[in-house]
Amino acid sequence: MPAYGELFILVSPRGKRSLKRLREGHDIHGNDGIIPAALVAESDYGVEVRTLQGVPYRIYKPTLYDLVRGIKRQTQIIYPKDIGYICMRLGIGNGTRVIEAGSGSGSLTIALSWFSGEKGRVYTYEAREEFYELCAKNLAWAGVGDNVTRHLRDIADGFEQKDADALFLDVRTPWEYLPQVAAAVRPGAALAFLVPTVEQISLLLKAMETGPFDDMEVEEVLVRGWKPVADRLRPNDRMVAHTGFLLFARKQERSADFESLKPLGTRERKQKKALEERLRQTRQEEDAS
Repeated sequence: MPAYGELFILVSPRGKRSLKRLREGHDIHGNDGIIPAALVAESDYGVEVRTLQGVPYRIYKPTLYDLVRGIKRQTQIIYPKDIGYICMRLGIGNGTRVIEAGSGSGSLTIALSWFSGEKGRVYTYEAREEFYELCAKNLAWAGVGDNVTRHLRDIADGFEQKDADALFLDVRTPWEYLPQVAAAVRPGAALAFLVPTVEQISLLLKAMETGPFDDMEVEEVLVRGWKPVADRLRPNDRMVAHTGFLLFARKQERSADFESLKPLGTRERKQKKALEERLRQTRQEEDAS
């Protein structure tokens, strides 16, 4: 049962879902009447409570999905569909030490705190003070954040950590911060980047070719709901489609011996030749400067 001060989900017979905080003496008012706060405090999750007018409502315990969707936002948040996949690909679990930049409204910060557990640690960086403060408020609102260290700092100045297990970067020009990324994580660490456009992904991939990065994959996550009617099952008219490109990689020093043993088809040989040409041009530009 929800305790005073905790969040809970209230569902009406019409399907409206509301995320509420239970406060002693603060009854819940709505179009169907009043639900006494004391009645909610006495009820288990999953039961129905009735307004003083007799209308039944259901009480559920909020999930991480509900918390992420319910935060106050001043920035574009990372969607739950991307958050779940990011956390899996980064291997976030109890004991993980993960770096995040930037914090924004804190949707991913909440999830990282949730998954990394009591033994883990989240280090989140934000350069803008208003978002730095908003992230703190949303962590407190969601009831997480004891394992989060917040930094009001431009990541161009580097990260304070040197051996993190994983790192996530959500900034406009991530290719500019790859040296800072490499310095902040241990060898083999899992990395993830989020950018909205094809041009940004292309620039990021080219920049990573000259650094200690490998095992790159570019993906996007699309979610299409279906109408849950057994005898008329069909997709919803709308879906959560492109919200950003996800690039996953590992911190890995490159090895000529390792690369020489990779099997190459016609396409791979062309790609390798193009890569060698780009690297040659990069070296020439560096020598000229």
